[in-house]
Amino acid sequence: MGEMNVWSIDARTGEKVEAVATAATEAEVDAAAVRAAQVAPVLVGAGLEGRARLLRAMADEIEKDGDAIVAAADRESALGETRLRGELARSAYQLRLFAQVLEDGGYLELTIDHPDPNAIPAPRPDLRRMLIPVGPVAVFSASNFPLAFSVPGGDTASAIAAGCPVVVKAHSGHPYTSQLCAAALRRAAASVALPEDVVQVIHGRAGGTRLVQHPAIQAVGFTGSLGGGRALYDLACARPTPIPFYGELGSINPFVVTPAAAAERAEAIATGLAGSFTLGIGQFCTKPGLVFVPAGGDGQRLVAALADAAAKIPGGPMLTPSIRDGFLSGAAARAALPGVRVALAADGQTAPHVIVASASTLDDVLLEECFGPLVVVVEYADEDELFAALSRVPGSLTATVHCGQDEGGAGSFADRVAQRVSEQAGRILFNGYPTGVAVTWAQHHGGPYPATTFPHHTSVGTTAIRRFLRPVAYQDAPDGLLPAELREDNPLGLPRRVDGQYRLDG
Repeated sequence: MGEMNVWSIDARTGEKVEAVATAATEAEVDAAAVRAAQVAPVLVGAGLEGRARLLRAMADEIEKDGDAIVAAADRESALGETRLRGELARSAYQLRLFAQVLEDGGYLELTIDHPDPNAIPAPRPDLRRMLIPVGPVAVFSASNFPLAFSVPGGDTASAIAAGCPVVVKAHSGHPYTSQLCAAALRRAAASVALPEDVVQVIHGRAGGTRLVQHPAIQAVGFTGSLGGGRALYDLACARPTPIPFYGELGSINPFVVTPAAAAERAEAIATGLAGSFTLGIGQFCTKPGLVFVPAGGDGQRLVAALADAAAKIPGGPMLTPSIRDGFLSGAAARAALPGVRVALAADGQTAPHVIVASASTLDDVLLEECFGPLVVVVEYADEDELFAALSRVPGSLTATVHCGQDEGGAGSFADRVAQRVSEQAGRILFNGYPTGVAVTWAQHHGGPYPATTFPHHTSVGTTAIRRFLRPVAYQDAPDGLLPAELREDNPLGLPRRVDGQYRLDG
């Protein structure tokens, strides 16, 4: 890998603005991974309190640099100041939320089983179990969230909280933003007397590949394309010692409107749906991409209202030239399919598109994500036809059910639909719209492949920390040799399950 400039590009004009870094060489990637391994014991040794201070300092520093960060992100993404101010606030919030996770301590899953000589089938030893950090983590930034899913994003926040140093592979679409954010996070580390190298940034596709393969890296967080993510996932699995690759790779996000819902509020659903599938020029991983409506009058009314509402929403520049080109070619390919009706299109423009097809003739291409402001509407004749079509929908991050006022009970049509889509999505919404993911304790942002590589885990919400931890059990350990979290007197006052009983006071 020879030295090569990394350019900050104006997303609105496509022009190069300035060289902000160089693509990392193999030696530079190796050195970053080694430094991460060297500072890992220091980060772990900072304890829950020290890492909580670090996370709050990181939130403070990105807020202090907020004007410069937002300006850079807007230039490189064209997402607009309002959206990016919200994303900066979200990034700071989730950093502080993980500080609360550390102070709560429940994430450690502390469990103690005292010895029992009368246990059956054999005497039980003293066993104490907890979760410990896996070690240095590689994080791959997302194109569509230059802050919340990038350098100061949820992967970084949860890994640092777990006690894992982070090496971020910056996205080529926003390298200057990445540099500014990394500088802020590193200043935060220094301000609480921790090594700056708890967070590092590298640039370049080849550097990212090298990073996944480096033996010091123990897990990977990735948000990006199916092709790129799958290639890196395969590399992680092919290592002499394979490591977990937590990839978010793309999602079609089915959206089902029952006949009762269409009859009651077709126009209202259409208006909300138009706003959802065009939000951020359709560049959200949770965009509803495949909408099922009943064939006939109410469904046709909904489609017409959807086309009318979407036609009033302007297009705009997309994140990168390659994403724009991919959207335009994908929209054209779908519009040209036999049996497809184009309800709304703007040839050669990144404006909203509405494509309509029948469930009985649903083409495989229509079941693939089209990243951008395009929605595929599928008309179904009856429940059997709907369920047959749903069985072909790939794993998704979300699934949405819009039901009628009298469909809120068990055994209803809406209930049967919800049970069906729960098999293929990680978050099930009712009478809402999936764009926008709240950062909370109960959130799950994941789903069956190809939405993610590990549907058991989330990249949003407090349980995202679980990806970067592994369990260890101590048997008959002298109390003085146990981690403080598992000692008999519970000096940290953490919640623990003791002999089967959960105790908030340990």
